[in-house]
Amino acid sequence: MSAPSYLHRLSLAVNARDDELRPALCGFLLFLCLFTGYFMLRPIRESMGIAAGVENLQWLFTATFLVMLAAVPLFAWVSSRVPRLRLVDWVYGFFGINLLMFVELFEFQSDSVWLARTFYVWISVYNLFVVSVAWSLMADVFDSEQAKRLFAFIAAGASIGGLLGPALSAALIEAIGASGLMFLAALLLGVTFVLKRALMGWREKGGAGRPGAAPTQSPGQPLQGNPFSGLTAVLRSPYLLGIAGFVVLLATVTTFLYFEQARLVAEHFPSREAQVRVFGTIDFIVQAGALVSQLFITGRIAPKLGVRALLAIVPLLMCIGFVGLALAPGFALLAALMIVRRIGEYAFVRPGREMLFAPLDAESKYKAKNFIDTVVYRGGDALSGWAKSLLDMLGQGTGLAALIGAGCALLWAYLGWQLGQHADNQQQARGVAASASAVET
Repeated sequence: MSAPSYLHRLSLAVNARDDELRPALCGFLLFLCLFTGYFMLRPIRESMGIAAGVENLQWLFTATFLVMLAAVPLFAWVSSRVPRLRLVDWVYGFFGINLLMFVELFEFQSDSVWLARTFYVWISVYNLFVVSVAWSLMADVFDSEQAKRLFAFIAAGASIGGLLGPALSAALIEAIGASGLMFLAALLLGVTFVLKRALMGWREKGGAGRPGAAPTQSPGQPLQGNPFSGLTAVLRSPYLLGIAGFVVLLATVTTFLYFEQARLVAEHFPSREAQVRVFGTIDFIVQAGALVSQLFITGRIAPKLGVRALLAIVPLLMCIGFVGLALAPGFALLAALMIVRRIGEYAFVRPGREMLFAPLDAESKYKAKNFIDTVVYRGGDALSGWAKSLLDMLGQGTGLAALIGAGCALLWAYLGWQLGQHADNQQQARGVAASASAVET
């Protein structure tokens, strides 16, 4: 029996087949929960970063990187002992307990500078870990062809969460305070356990583990390797090294913009309340723009123009924007460039980046990907943060930093095009092989 007409229309709207609608909605809701919780806390994090001193941001970035260096081998060790079916539960359970601990700490020490610094570092680690593991799950559940059609819609859940989170934060901060928002974030993290279970159940029926699909390691088994196998897998693979380089350039461009944004917001908006409003407004605009793009553009671009278009468009726009910033520096242009970059990352770069992992083995999807998304990303943050601080100390201002950013963005675009071209060629080759096999059968 065919699906009801309204469900069929919904499937067509999100570029899914009828049997893919339920798992696509589960993925969408999983990201909705994660990002609603995170974006409730993000404005608090940004204000705490400024409270700890804009001149100290590079230290916070470095501390985050060092924590990542310790956390990633621990994650790899756990993933080698816990069945893949339960790995997300362990990771999200750990971070949920952390959130509940911060609830208690902020009840009694809300004005502590060291607590602000600790929370800033922790949530920077939390964000990358929970999102990286969520995308690993999606790359595990859906095959390459499904990923091209569905990842944009699934990522739209993150954008809606990015809209709901700041709105809830602004509406509830006076009533329940920072600790109350953290408790709500922990509850939303708990909802993802149910959604993850539904996704892994469908994987064996209609996803990457379905009968007739390319053979994969059983999710009932732990991942192979040792605590450093994510690093060694990246070093052995030119393809994964290319993705790592892409992420470093992404982090460099992002950090240059982030430091300038923090400096100008601190100058123009001295109170914490005004800073939270500014960051919340930027977040709202970004998520609204990303949502429109994810729902109506990204899922159509990827099948037609390929992953290479998703990975190269935004860096090219950033290159042009940095040149404009070098010629006419100012808060309005910087804010516009920051908004375009973040919309582009959520709507194009992030879905395209995750598509690169869909055809890889389970160890690459979890361990190597986690290493790239956390250690490599935060390493790029730390290095570019110190580079930006050095430029500021030398009194070079925004101009030179913008020109360096333009060069990095141009290289970022080239590398994104090459990686996307490789992924597109690989999928075409698999499609030809599958067609030939069907003819022979």
